[in-house]
Amino acid sequence: MPKPSQQLSAKTHQRQNQKRQLQPLLENLHDAIALINNQGNLIDVNKRACQLFGLSRRALMKRSFSSFLTAFERESFAQSLRSGQSLIGELCLCSADRVQREVEYSLTPNILLDSHLLLLRDISQRKADMAAELRRQRQRIELFSEVTLKIRQSLQLKEILHTTVTEVQRILQADRVLIYQVFANGTGKTISEAVLPDYPTILDLEFPEEVFPETYQQLYAQGRVRAIADVQDSTFGLADCLVEFVEQFQIKAKLIVPIVQVHPQALSDQNQLWGLLIAHQCSSPRHWVEFELELMQQLADQISIALAQAQFLEHLEEVVETRTAELQEVNRSLQQEITDRKQIEAALQQSEEQLRLITNAMPVLIAYVDDQQRYRFNNKAYDDWLGQSPDAIYGSHLAQVWGVDCYPQMQPQIEAALSGQVVAYENEIVLKNGNRRSVDITYIPHRDDQQLVKGFFALTSDISDRKAIERMKDEFISVVSHELRTPLTSLHSALKILATGRLGTLSNEGQQMLAIADDSTERLVRLINSVLDLQRIESGQVIIDRQICDAANLAIQAAEAMQALAQQHGVSLVTQPQSVSIWADADYILQALTNLLSNAIKFSPQGKTVWLTLEQGQSEVIFRVRDEGQGIPADQLERIFERFQQVDSSDSRKKGGTGLGLTICRKIIEQHNGRIWAESFPKYGSIFSFTVPVLE
Repeated sequence: MPKPSQQLSAKTHQRQNQKRQLQPLLENLHDAIALINNQGNLIDVNKRACQLFGLSRRALMKRSFSSFLTAFERESFAQSLRSGQSLIGELCLCSADRVQREVEYSLTPNILLDSHLLLLRDISQRKADMAAELRRQRQRIELFSEVTLKIRQSLQLKEILHTTVTEVQRILQADRVLIYQVFANGTGKTISEAVLPDYPTILDLEFPEEVFPETYQQLYAQGRVRAIADVQDSTFGLADCLVEFVEQFQIKAKLIVPIVQVHPQALSDQNQLWGLLIAHQCSSPRHWVEFELELMQQLADQISIALAQAQFLEHLEEVVETRTAELQEVNRSLQQEITDRKQIEAALQQSEEQLRLITNAMPVLIAYVDDQQRYRFNNKAYDDWLGQSPDAIYGSHLAQVWGVDCYPQMQPQIEAALSGQVVAYENEIVLKNGNRRSVDITYIPHRDDQQLVKGFFALTSDISDRKAIERMKDEFISVVSHELRTPLTSLHSALKILATGRLGTLSNEGQQMLAIADDSTERLVRLINSVLDLQRIESGQVIIDRQICDAANLAIQAAEAMQALAQQHGVSLVTQPQSVSIWADADYILQALTNLLSNAIKFSPQGKTVWLTLEQGQSEVIFRVRDEGQGIPADQLERIFERFQQVDSSDSRKKGGTGLGLTICRKIIEQHNGRIWAESFPKYGSIFSFTVPVLE
């Protein structure tokens, strides 16, 4: 009896023989073929599968097939694999280069010993083609509906015919579309035409009876349609008199549809041929598809309806009667409009009362002032502020309400609002009762139908508390700047000197405590500097001095500044500059780049790479910093740009972060009218990007 190890060796040998027998077949198939084991790991693939996954065969070996699927489909495929049944379906596969493809798969279990055959076919293009075809079909239907609507909306026959040839020529992309009218004596004339400038016109050209024999007229009167893909093809049998015409007007292909004039009281076989709707292709022969034939036939039917409408309009008495009925209907509509207007006025009155109730409950001053600077509406807050009721204020001039102290401060902004400008400003005012308030005032002009300013809406908010808080914050920042940063800097310098050993030698435990104190002091100095930088930007003390800069030079300078830090952390720093002129403050853009590069280097494992790349758009340049760190959770991507928001505060302390670097970057980029955002791929790294306008 063979030992278990011998049985396992025989099984392995058998599996290898089976794989060698199938290998030529797998390699020559156009579809991607993969063998997976019971755990869903890849154990063999053909060349097409390597192309589909974007990895070499060696890189794919033992890798889980589910790692190329989305989270939702991963579990579904695992259940399918555990079922042990043959399956056919579709999956969304994400290759190593992060390209998503729609694939059709077929799973055949146990095709080899403990191995399952997985056949994958890329159907992304097929789905895209199907979607494009559906869009084209929908567009054609919409175009036909649009043309039909234009025809039905017009009462002038000449306008209908012109619209038809113009729209058909646009939809079919034909070189020439015309309407040819057939007269009773057999002669004919082109009465409407749409033609490209490269080809001669046929409009108003008359043709003798020989060009259009009676036999042809009878056939077309019966609804005959002719689609000639190539006029040189003898099978179509053009009349001799038409050969010269075809050559003269450079016609290579033509589509002819009859326009039959239907008499409402006549039998169907007595319908008369009125004319032809004809499309010409002059540049080359053309195969006319079913949709084009159907479109031309349906539009010819619409023209027939229009002809019947034209005949109907010739009866003046009926037109007068119809017009009289329309006037009566208009009169009824006017009566209804009067009734509706009364109801609207009542509703407006009710809405005004509701508006007053709402505005009276708000602590904000809300008012409407006419172009004479007189109050026409104000809420109850005016009574609380000024001690005057809404009835007392109504009709009063602004100067009378606010007094000689406040009104001169408001007058320039009021005049700007009455000139049509939206005005928003902050001011400090002294009321008649002596109270001093900081206010936020907004004036919104009101225009009539002729765009003339009839007055403005005024909204005034009390921001005294906010201003007090801002003053407290400024005072605190001032204290930090002058009273805290200086002693901290001295303390940090003293710790540095103490660490050199020139003041005495410490024990190992003392050295550790000294290193901790030095790091903490350095981190506190960085934090204070960051807080001060952020305060200067937010308070408007920073002036962005924009100049013409080369984006490539800025990227190179930032990379050179961070090269020492990269070497210290064992990280490779790769720059891919692109020379583009931008309109920016070079110093602040460098600060943003060095902040992002510093973060990427500090949070990248040793031996990894950080990339700084540039991409030029139409009106902006995109700077991107990409790392190979642990990534950022999706729910943290927006929060990390806020103050003191860090993915892992303990890890950030080890790296020396303050939690303000990204906030400062965002403020700098916003000052340049740009955008900044982050993208992350967990376990693969993160990308931080921002835009700067290019030089116009």
